[in-house]
Amino acid sequence: MPNDTSGEDFVLVGFSSQPQLEKILFVVVLIFYLLTLVGNTAIILVTRLDLHLHTPMYFFLSHLSLVDLCFTTSIVPQLLWNLRGPSKTITAFGCAVQLYISLALGSTECVLLAVMALDRHAAICRPLRYTAIMHPRLCRTLVGLAWLSGVGDTAIQATVIFRLPRCGHRLLPHFLCEMPALLKLSCVDVRGNEIQLFVGTLVLILLPLSLITVSYGSIARAVLRIKSRRVWRKALGTCGSHLLVVTLFYGSITVVYIWPNSSFSGTLDKFLTLFYTVVTPTLNPLIYTLRNKDVKGAVRRILGKDQSLEKG
Repeated sequence: MPNDTSGEDFVLVGFSSQPQLEKILFVVVLIFYLLTLVGNTAIILVTRLDLHLHTPMYFFLSHLSLVDLCFTTSIVPQLLWNLRGPSKTITAFGCAVQLYISLALGSTECVLLAVMALDRHAAICRPLRYTAIMHPRLCRTLVGLAWLSGVGDTAIQATVIFRLPRCGHRLLPHFLCEMPALLKLSCVDVRGNEIQLFVGTLVLILLPLSLITVSYGSIARAVLRIKSRRVWRKALGTCGSHLLVVTLFYGSITVVYIWPNSSFSGTLDKFLTLFYTVVTPTLNPLIYTLRNKDVKGAVRRILGKDQSLEKG
């Protein structure tokens, strides 16, 4: 970190221009955060405890829940602290930690969602060879690649951002430390850095999104060749939840990172960021479990075992 900025606190402006809104947001964000903790922790525990869920789909889902849990936790506690009172500061070290962790986890989720699409493609387009294709070693490798790609991209991009001189600029026009906002604090020409950020974002967002699109294109063609409503319902049940999660996550994050200097207002940009950092991690467990008979059955089996132990 440059010497001229080390030790200085950043001021997260956030929603401070609307103090009444801050009080409402504090309650809403707190509720969503608690639901995120409960929902994602429940999915991790259920997929670990029930042997029937020891399949590639739920292995990837448990990692998605872990990513969402850590991603939200890297942002929300600081956000709640800033929303509850006039103090909006975050230390330079705290800002760096938040950027590194949240960016790494967000990048990991982009790749992990693509991995889950490949899993659904194998399940529907290659059902007879699914077990052979998605064997445990490959699943672990794919998850490892997702984590490594997120951490690797962040180590490069975040380090470059914090090496830029800021000439005493400390006011961040956002509620968290993220790259587009930090880039605006620099007092030198950052066009080269903006191009680097754009290219890195294209790789981590559009490449996984392209893989997801191709996977679901193949799934759609395979399903349309089979004129059976039962097969269509099964495919929709298998892929619908993942498609909805992809739409919610990529829809908001693409606007923030692909078009950071677009015509969208600063307030709308903050709400889009709030959506994918707070709301989406809360909705993911509900989307994946609300109509999921496997997870509901696993919960009943686990509770049934607990009840039988109590009776014994």
